[in-house]
Amino acid sequence: MGQAGRRIEGPRCVAIVGPFGSGKTTLLEALLARTGAINKFGTVDSGGSIGDATDEARSHHMSVEANIAETEFLGDTYTFIDCPGSVEFQFESQPALSAADLAIVVCEPDDKKIPALQVILKSLEERNIPRIIFLNKMDKCTSRVREVVEALQQASATPLLLRQIPIWKGEQAIGYIDLALERAFTYKDHAPSALVDMSEGDQEREWEARYSMLETLSDHDEKLMEILLEEMEPSKEQVFTDLVAEMRESQVVPVLIGAAEHENGVLRLLKVLRHEGLGISATAERLGCPDPEGDAVLQVMKSIHTSHGGKLSISRVLKGSVKDGDVFYGADGEEIGRVSGLFHVQGQKTIKDDKATEGQVIALGKLDAAHTGMTMTTAKSGVEQLEILDHPAPVYAMAVRPKEHRDEVKLHATLQKLAEEDPSLIIEQNQDSGETILKGQGEMHLRVALERLEGKYSINIDSHAPAVPYKETIRKGVSVRGRHKKQSGGHGQFGDVVLDIKPLSRGEGFVFSETITGGVVPKNYFGSVENGIKDALVKGPLGFEVVDLTVNLSDGSYHTVDSSDQAFRSAGTLAMREGLPQCSPVLLEPIMNVKIAVPNDVTAKVNTIVAGRRGQLMGYDARPGWEGWDVVESLMPQSEIGDLIIELRSISAGVASFEATFDHMQELTGRQADMVMEAAAAE
Repeated sequence: MGQAGRRIEGPRCVAIVGPFGSGKTTLLEALLARTGAINKFGTVDSGGSIGDATDEARSHHMSVEANIAETEFLGDTYTFIDCPGSVEFQFESQPALSAADLAIVVCEPDDKKIPALQVILKSLEERNIPRIIFLNKMDKCTSRVREVVEALQQASATPLLLRQIPIWKGEQAIGYIDLALERAFTYKDHAPSALVDMSEGDQEREWEARYSMLETLSDHDEKLMEILLEEMEPSKEQVFTDLVAEMRESQVVPVLIGAAEHENGVLRLLKVLRHEGLGISATAERLGCPDPEGDAVLQVMKSIHTSHGGKLSISRVLKGSVKDGDVFYGADGEEIGRVSGLFHVQGQKTIKDDKATEGQVIALGKLDAAHTGMTMTTAKSGVEQLEILDHPAPVYAMAVRPKEHRDEVKLHATLQKLAEEDPSLIIEQNQDSGETILKGQGEMHLRVALERLEGKYSINIDSHAPAVPYKETIRKGVSVRGRHKKQSGGHGQFGDVVLDIKPLSRGEGFVFSETITGGVVPKNYFGSVENGIKDALVKGPLGFEVVDLTVNLSDGSYHTVDSSDQAFRSAGTLAMREGLPQCSPVLLEPIMNVKIAVPNDVTAKVNTIVAGRRGQLMGYDARPGWEGWDVVESLMPQSEIGDLIIELRSISAGVASFEATFDHMQELTGRQADMVMEAAAAE
């Protein structure tokens, strides 16, 4: 058919993506079994699959990181990257997607998962990554496939192109008709499908579905459109030429059908990848990869810290070739390090090699300065970074500390390793509370991180909700004297100040001034008085830092012998501690600007959630570039945001997200203020 002339040779890298529970890991297992890379078909539920082999993945029966496996099919090498489906772990797939040639989007005939599918397709569309949809679980499908594809279309900005239709026996799909080949096949569990003759009824269905496919292809091919208008039959050569070109240009998204659990449709999927998929040259061009004239260029797709072999940087060779001992450089020619060991990755196993060629995915040992998403080269002049990762805003946080004091240093180093492996984990040190804060994409995301700390790194962890940075301020002013006098033989201590304390507008912080006349307090003690005032502001009468006030040093006295910096500092502190309780202190809580992105069919529920969390609705609008989505903007107390994402995802099929930024401090009174102060006093 001439199709082989269009076939791209060389190693391929294919990402497997899709909503949670759609069967991605099962498809990976089926691809490996069909190509002979594994002898036994393992299942996710039994814990016997190549993917999801970590303790965390198996305990939760879900992918929590990208799994990588390599195989060969008809002489070509394929590296498959099975990406997590849960929105909480999807950032894990972004660096891997960047260097993939093509994505297989696994979905199932379930309209409840369309929002999750839209999130995934949007990511691929933004990167212009060619993609194929594998409509999985056809053995459980009871709807007309064309109706399913019509429903799925709302998740895709690119037209979906149905390439296969099922052969039905009663309500069960027992095979498929390939609309491009115009051939019918019946499924055989864990074996290649068998070629069969089409029945008269199936022939009519095939004609109708094939014409619909050709019409979609003709939108980008005037010659094909003329043939259809003249009611002529295009050649198979022309049909395949259009299928290949339009898929590679992301003008259409082909839809194949099957059931990965039984290996149904998997061989045909492999043949589509072989004959129609792109290769490394197209991927390098899409990324804007330079040609370093003989040197190698690699893109780091994932970082792993192994128990015995140290750090591994799993990378795609975009240009050139790599050998053990090569030295790598990053942007502006800074040296990253010398490779110590090359490894092929097969799930949790590694296989040593001494070189890697263009297009291969290889793990590089001991490049400690390399990080996920980095572009590296063997050229001493360095290489421009091809992609900057756009980290998602964190939506869930917890404070962590080791149960054993001796593990504190180890915890800090280990958290850095976790963040290297998963850049969507953010570690912060809260200077005010002294807490180590771990932030991420949801409750499960952070739970898995804690499980790794305790399981892989043997650090027992205590965790709790992070402290809310409450403050306090004053509502009225007062003048107060503070006198520090102590005599204990020899030089004594004497400092005497009069302070005028007044409130400031919200957000103005702390202002110190002085109006001393006649030298009653020497200038050299002004700084000490100010420091004493600041000492008292660290913890006010309500138990929190005091803000938004001005303090003026208006009078005082000193002793030529007994006065000192420390004495005036103590006097300033005494005056503030006496005066602040007289200033009608009031609690302040931080108010956040929260922008919540959700499918618009649940916008009304979001409004109810905001109101239930003491939030103030500011309005909502369509989410730019996201058909069928809204962004709801509100002002909400920070104390109400802790588990907000859990409630939002429960109403949105797991896809909601939000961004929260500090807006202002607001007075908190009544029972809620009492509860905050009681909790602070108890601590």
